[in-house]
Amino acid sequence: MNLYNETPELRHHLNHPLMKRIVELKERNYADKDKYDYAPIDFEDAMDSYDKVLEIIGEICGEIIATNAEGVDHEGPTVADGRVTYAPGTSENLDACRKAGLMGIAMPRRYNGLNFPNVPYMMAADMVSAADAGFENLWGLQDCAETIYEFASEKQKQKYITRVCNGETMSMNLTEPDAGSDLQSVMLKATYSEADGCWYLNGVKRFITNGDADIHLVLARSEEGTKDGRGLSMFIYDKKNGGVTVRRIENKMGIKGSPTCELVYKNAKAELCGDRKLGLIKYVMALMNGARLGIAAQSVGLSQAAYNEALAYAKDRKQFGKAIIEFPAVYDMLALMKAKLDASRSLLYETTRFVDIYKALDDISKERKLTPEERQEQKRFAKLADSFTPLAKGMGSEFANQNTYDAIQIHGGSGFMKDYACERLYRDARITSIYEGTTQLQVVASIRYVTTGAYLARMQEYEAMPVAPELEELKNRLKEMASKYTMAVTQVTEAKDQELLDFTARRLVEMASHIIMGHLLVQDASVCDLFATSAQVYVRYAEAEVEKHINFIRKFDKDNLEYYRK
Repeated sequence: MNLYNETPELRHHLNHPLMKRIVELKERNYADKDKYDYAPIDFEDAMDSYDKVLEIIGEICGEIIATNAEGVDHEGPTVADGRVTYAPGTSENLDACRKAGLMGIAMPRRYNGLNFPNVPYMMAADMVSAADAGFENLWGLQDCAETIYEFASEKQKQKYITRVCNGETMSMNLTEPDAGSDLQSVMLKATYSEADGCWYLNGVKRFITNGDADIHLVLARSEEGTKDGRGLSMFIYDKKNGGVTVRRIENKMGIKGSPTCELVYKNAKAELCGDRKLGLIKYVMALMNGARLGIAAQSVGLSQAAYNEALAYAKDRKQFGKAIIEFPAVYDMLALMKAKLDASRSLLYETTRFVDIYKALDDISKERKLTPEERQEQKRFAKLADSFTPLAKGMGSEFANQNTYDAIQIHGGSGFMKDYACERLYRDARITSIYEGTTQLQVVASIRYVTTGAYLARMQEYEAMPVAPELEELKNRLKEMASKYTMAVTQVTEAKDQELLDFTARRLVEMASHIIMGHLLVQDASVCDLFATSAQVYVRYAEAEVEKHINFIRKFDKDNLEYYRK
C-alpha cells in the first residue's frame, strides 16, 4: 500500500500554479545544481523530485508506519532511570525514515537537507499522520530546526541542523505545570555563568512531546526579577551534555506512541538561541505558527484515515440484505466526511503556499535587498499566511474530531471495539483541537481578520477568479453567504462592545472559514473532477452553517449575555 498513490488529491495540490513561483524562490535560480548532484536543474526537475520523494514516503507510510500503528498504540514508550525507550514499532519507523533521508527535508542542502518547500513537506506530514498520528509527533518535530535556521548563529546552524538532517530528533520545551497556554508565566530559570561562559537551566517542564529528544528548544526566564514575556529567552539544549531527566511519561488518551514527558532540569548546560528577551515575543510565535501548520496537516491525515476506514467498512458491512453504504443515512455521512476532508486539505495547502512564498522571500532578504515588488509580495503573503494559519489549524482539527466520530458511528458497535482502527483514530484526533493552541485560541488569533475585513477581501478575490461554467451557481451561492457574513460582522462591530465581539467571535470565524473553504473547493473542482462532489456537498453544508450562525447573531445583543454569565 502506498498512501501517496492512493490519495490522488495530493498530486492535485502539488501541481498548483503557484508552485512555479514557490520553486523559483526556494531554488534561487537553481544555483545549487553546480554544488549538489541531487539538486534540481529546473522547475520540472524539482517537481519530479518532490513527486518521487513523496512516493517513497507514501510507501514507508503504507508498508511500515501504518502496519506498526496498532502495536505502537498498545505498547507505547516506557521510561526508566530518567530515559525514554520507544515502542519497537516507533524505532522501526524512525529507522526507515532515517535510511530514506527523510529527516530535515525542508532544510537547505548545505546542512544535508533536501531544501523542499513546505508544500511537499506538509504532504509528507499529511501521509505520516494518516498512517500513525502519534508517530507524526516525533517525525514532524524536525520542524523545530526551522527555528534554529531562522534565528540561531551560523555555528549553531552547522552544529544542530546537520544533526537533525542526519536523523537526530527534536522537541520544543515550552509548557510548565503552571504555564500552559499562558506562556508568559514560564519560570524555568536560565542563569549565565561568567566563569564557564555558558547558560544553565533549572526547573520543570510538563507536557513535552518527545521530551527525551536529542536536541531541545527551551523557553526559559533569563532576566531575573521579571514575570512577563519580556524576561524570556530561547535556548538550545543538547542531550549529550546531560542535566535533564524524564520524571514520567503522561498516560494519555491517544497518540500513545509519542512520549509526552515531564522533564526536570538540573544545571543543564544550554546555548542562547538568538537574542535575549525575544524568546516568547518573537521566537515562540514563529515556532508556534509552524507547529500549528503541522497540526493542521496531522488533522487532515487523521480525517483521511477516518474516511478510508469508514468507506471500506460501509462497502463491506451488510444489513437487511445490502451493504450499508446504500442507505441514505450512511452515504450522507460519508459524503459530508469526504467534503470536510477535501475542504480542510484545500485550506491546508492554500495556507502552506502562502507560508512558502513569504518565508522564501524573508530568507532571500537576508542575502540581498528585496526589490520593491518583492517587498510588497512578501508583505502580502505574510499577511495571508498569518490570517489563514489559525483557520487551517482550528477548522482542520475540528473536522478531524468530527470525521473520526462519524467513522465510529458508521462502524456501529464494532467501532467501539479495539479490533477496528477507527477507535484509535478517534482517540488520536481529540488532542488536535487542544495542543499548539486550542480552537478557542485560534479564534482569538483569527477574529482581528474578521473585524479588519481581511477575510472578506480574500473572499472577494476568490469571487473574481474564473470557475468552470457548471460551477458558477455554487460561486454565486458563496457570494450570497459572504453578503450575509458581512451583515453579521457589521452588526457585531457597530455595537462597539468587546464582550459581545468575543462572545460571537467563534461564529464569525467559522462563517469566514466555511465561505473560504467553499471557494477553494469550487476552484479545485473547476480543474479536477476529484472534487466535484465535495464542492456540491460542502457548499450546501456551508449554507446551513452560515444560516445557523446568522440567525443566532441576528437575534442576539449584549443584553442576552446575562443568560450565559449565570
